[in-house]
Amino acid sequence: MTPKLKTLLIVDDDEGMRDTLTAILKREYRVLRVASGEAALPVLNKEDVDLLLLDVRLPGISGFEVLRIVKENYSLIEVIMISAIQEIETAVQAMKHGAYHYITKEFDYDQLRSLVRNAAERQDLNRQVLTLSAQVADQSEREFIVGPSKNTRDIVDLVHKVAKLSATILILGESGTGKELLARLIHKESGGAEAPFIAVNLAAIPRELTESTLFGHERGAFTGAHRQQLGKFELASNGTLFLDEIGDLRLDLQAKLLRAIQEGEIERVGGSKPIKTEFRLIAATNVDLEKAVKDGRFREDLYYRINVIPIKLPPLRDRSEDVPQLAEFFLRRYNARFHKSVRGISDSTIAMLKRYWWPGNIRELENLVERLVAMSDKDFVSEEDLPLEFHFAQLEPRGAHGDSLFEDATNTFERNFVLRSLEKCGWNVTATAEYLGIPLSTLKYKMDKLDVRQLARRLRGA
Repeated sequence: MTPKLKTLLIVDDDEGMRDTLTAILKREYRVLRVASGEAALPVLNKEDVDLLLLDVRLPGISGFEVLRIVKENYSLIEVIMISAIQEIETAVQAMKHGAYHYITKEFDYDQLRSLVRNAAERQDLNRQVLTLSAQVADQSEREFIVGPSKNTRDIVDLVHKVAKLSATILILGESGTGKELLARLIHKESGGAEAPFIAVNLAAIPRELTESTLFGHERGAFTGAHRQQLGKFELASNGTLFLDEIGDLRLDLQAKLLRAIQEGEIERVGGSKPIKTEFRLIAATNVDLEKAVKDGRFREDLYYRINVIPIKLPPLRDRSEDVPQLAEFFLRRYNARFHKSVRGISDSTIAMLKRYWWPGNIRELENLVERLVAMSDKDFVSEEDLPLEFHFAQLEPRGAHGDSLFEDATNTFERNFVLRSLEKCGWNVTATAEYLGIPLSTLKYKMDKLDVRQLARRLRGA
């Protein structure tokens, strides 16, 4: 993307000075010019001004008053004060009130160009600080793990094909499948790794703050808006904006998002001027958007605008071949974080993990490995380290041997209930029978019938 010229506003009541400054700077900047502070204020409100050359002595509102207004309402604008005479006290006051620099009207042309260029670079640095603070994720730890499953390989092949295109991408998948990580991979593969990647989880933002978070706001736009704030669209300029859980976006903001995509411009809350912004949009959701459109919860025109290149991320249960590699990756991460030296996960434990249903997908696997590493004092994670629900998942459905669906469900419930009761009572069978209020012989019969004994021995590490 070709960076746009910065907008520079000249405020000086001397027409000859305005002409001179314009002639010097018009090749590098988009130059606007006015003759007074009163005339400058509506321009600042209407135009997206980056730099300000401001005369100290103006008719009506003084240059210092304009400087105060600018710093209160447009904090990212860099201001260079200009005066007809060199006054040390005036220069000190200008710098104290937030001016970038102070020069006299007897300036050297090259010196002026250099000064304005440095002010523009400082503004860029300030914007980068805001952008980096918005990128709170640790990118070194956040990456899309490419496992051996065909599902994963097919997705990565598709990413290689579409990453460099400017078309909008819609990532679909259950919660926890790694939609944001895939978006980061697309951003990286696009060749824009140095450009900003701004991720926004729309489901996590309070409804009343969503608009100002996305589009920014002007000072005084609402109670508590004490200063101008850039929104995520501006922070993502010339980079990638990732909107997670887009299916949760309010209908009124869907219209604003559609305009931002189609027109390439936004308006801050409380503002009246359009702000041009270029970004690569990647959206993601676990919502059925086609159904949401039919139900009137999602705009049809926005759906077609974002569904240009859809990528479906399968749940972890449909790519169990990836589990070993993912588990090893998380093991290394949390070994480093917790200063542990767990060498690996046993083959039998990996086999159990591959057979598990993973309702929470990759996020659930990561949380499990984090817990196992944090609690481990052994070289290897073994079967008995896994929570009960992973052992339940290994039990063969009784219906496979001809039992009815109802009997299968009843046996599964009883088996799980007995195992949890045994665990609660420290695996003491007599104490468990007393806890359940049944004869010891009845409990032993149930344990034999439900194949609980061997599993109980394994769980308690006997």
